[in-house]
Amino acid sequence: MAHLEGLRADSSQFTLRGQPFRILGGSIHYFRVPRPYWKDRLLKMKACGLNTLTTYVPWNLHEPERGAFNFQDQLDLRKAYVSLAAEIGFWVILRPGPYICAEWDLGGLPSWLLQDKDMQLRTTYPGFVNAVNVYFDKLVSVIQPLMFENGGPVIALQLENEYGSYAKDEEYMPFLKNCLRSRGINELLLTSDNWEGLRYKGMEGVLKTINLQRLSFGAIQHLACMQPQKPLLVMEYWSGWFDVWGEHHHVFHAEDMLGVVSEILERGVSVNLYMFHGGTNFGFMNGAMDFGAYKPQVTSYDYDAPLSEAGGYTKKYEVLRDLFSRYNAEPLPEVPSPQERKAYETVSTQQNLSLWDSIQFTEKPFRSERPINMENLPVNNNSGQSYGYTLYETSISSGGALNSGNNIRDRALVFLDKQYVGCLDYKTHEIMLPDAERERTLTFLVENCGRVNYGKALDNQRKGIVGDIVLNDTCISGFNIFCLDLKPSFIKRFDSFIYFFYLLSNLIFLLHYPHDWGKGVVFVNGQNLGRYWCIGPQHFLYLPGPYLRSGENQIIVFEEEKVGGKILFSENPEYGKTIDVYKLPFCSLL
Repeated sequence: MAHLEGLRADSSQFTLRGQPFRILGGSIHYFRVPRPYWKDRLLKMKACGLNTLTTYVPWNLHEPERGAFNFQDQLDLRKAYVSLAAEIGFWVILRPGPYICAEWDLGGLPSWLLQDKDMQLRTTYPGFVNAVNVYFDKLVSVIQPLMFENGGPVIALQLENEYGSYAKDEEYMPFLKNCLRSRGINELLLTSDNWEGLRYKGMEGVLKTINLQRLSFGAIQHLACMQPQKPLLVMEYWSGWFDVWGEHHHVFHAEDMLGVVSEILERGVSVNLYMFHGGTNFGFMNGAMDFGAYKPQVTSYDYDAPLSEAGGYTKKYEVLRDLFSRYNAEPLPEVPSPQERKAYETVSTQQNLSLWDSIQFTEKPFRSERPINMENLPVNNNSGQSYGYTLYETSISSGGALNSGNNIRDRALVFLDKQYVGCLDYKTHEIMLPDAERERTLTFLVENCGRVNYGKALDNQRKGIVGDIVLNDTCISGFNIFCLDLKPSFIKRFDSFIYFFYLLSNLIFLLHYPHDWGKGVVFVNGQNLGRYWCIGPQHFLYLPGPYLRSGENQIIVFEEEKVGGKILFSENPEYGKTIDVYKLPFCSLL
């Protein structure tokens, strides 16, 4: 009987505990927010008048190596994150995937799946099904106590994400439904799709929901006609948008957002704000777009959301709090005090270590006649290399035309006898090497800039060198391959070379890199803050206070192109030139 009182979708309005219920939700991803800040962000969302927290669950973080699971510390979904949400007074909708999109590397799927050359992601291909079953065995054991019927806050779960836009296998979504039901999950199940994806047929006992930013095409009415006498939910109301390197920062003005959210609520529709607080793609976890052109996403996931990347209040927060207060029977909680931000004094770089000197800190190289892609390298307990850089080294005895045939994924700095000679990527497939009458060392430093997270290109996301490289029409062979995934264990080996800055107080900082830095990654006290790139739009990295310690702090910058002399700190982010997403045609965003 307890389950019958959970979230139900049996009429035109949701019911919870047998009473009418309106979902006023917001998305905050625990994996994009430092754990010490979870409570701050959730209290701020509660004070805005929301009653439901939604979060994705990233498979690639929870099972980074095949069969090795992590639900601890920053990834403590059950005991720390969802339980904290319940204490604060939220209901929870989990979005466990296995694919989540989320502008996250490979849409949250672990890269070791790609070791299988025949792998068919998001289908009932046996290799994918077997891996999903192992993952769901573990995941469900973790989340089962959180279900409403067990006294927990989880009132619904979403199957996969926007599968209607992909839809390659009619048996796949029923398989996922069975994955949860057969393991004892009895709460309401949802799917979510954008306008295009609504064409995909539904499943018995699974509620369709919609994702959108503007009320066009009669999308909500179309959903209502598809599911008569069912409640309506905008599962993702896009409060902003994400950015890609080399383009403008996307903004969505508060007035435009407010008009749409107001109309959604006036129609009696439930809504979830994606994102309420975006956070950060720390490390190498950003995804990428590819609709004919590969475009990696930036480190910041600010998303122009109601709460900024550093957790600050925005105008969107103010207008939404006023709006949602009208849909709450009780007065809203007081707004928590904003966290203090402070700029620290400029830090000068003290020591430099070349790429060639740093190779000594890597594991023994792997020898192969032909190039091996990252995922198939025999590292990380044979789960391959997931992220970072791979260095390929070989010998050549002539110059001429070096052609990648588009087999570089995604960007390679090319060196001849340790001297930089050019860059190969998706746009540049050929460079000329100078002639010489002796044998020389040819090196490729290849970066995985982020795997595509959405669309048909998802099927082709192996990284590193994925095929033959040709010099004067002859395939190059005989490679030494070094894994440079820049994991904490690797960074720790630089202890005798790092430089320090001294901190007086444990506040929030924005690490701002001036334009004399090129492209690279920043580590503070072993924490990977993410990528930077002088092409923008992002010209800073968010440095959370909990990553710092009183006294001595360590900074390591892995710089690919040019070493600047100083690192600056700022109180405010620099996002570069902006563009208003509401004035763009929707198709241009995808």
